[in-house]
Amino acid sequence: MNVFTNPGELTPEELDEFESTMRAAIRKALRRSPVVMPPQPVTSHDPLRHHDAHSDKHGAFGGDGFGKLAEQFARFLGTPKYLAGQTLFVAIWVVMNIVGVVVHWDPYPFILLNLLFSTQAAYAAPMILLAQTRQADRDKAVEKADATHREELSERQEKLLEQNTALTEQVHALLEQNTKLTTEVHEALTAGKSEDS
Repeated sequence: MNVFTNPGELTPEELDEFESTMRAAIRKALRRSPVVMPPQPVTSHDPLRHHDAHSDKHGAFGGDGFGKLAEQFARFLGTPKYLAGQTLFVAIWVVMNIVGVVVHWDPYPFILLNLLFSTQAAYAAPMILLAQTRQADRDKAVEKADATHREELSERQEKLLEQNTALTEQVHALLEQNTKLTTEVHEALTAGKSEDS
């Protein structure tokens, strides 16, 4: 059977052979495993891969239980809930000691209350300062990681631009060759027709 024969010109036997050949080719193609590109390592395209080197700085006081508790405490000290709660606590303390509903355990000038605030400040201030210092270290590390990522992206874009430029030059050269060949073929055909006339 001639492959280039028009299917309308085939005999019934040739048409059956053509159909069975096509079905066999389709079955064979379906049985083949699809072409799979090799997997790219996750780290090569992970936008946060540069931050992994600085994971030790993610907790202001470290990653242990004390660090988490201390950071939660330092964060809570600056919230409106804490300020409102402390104000309410002081108001109740003062009222109970002035009015004297119960025994005056801390009479005016509220020395015990001042001692409590001093103790609280002695612990809170270093925790807050430590949290700020660690936050500054985290910010620097993240900034450095982001800069590294931007540089890598810039280099990748530069390589892609160079490849694109090279491909464009190749396409231009091929287009010139194609134009030249087309012109030569056209001239040869027109020269052959003028000789025949």
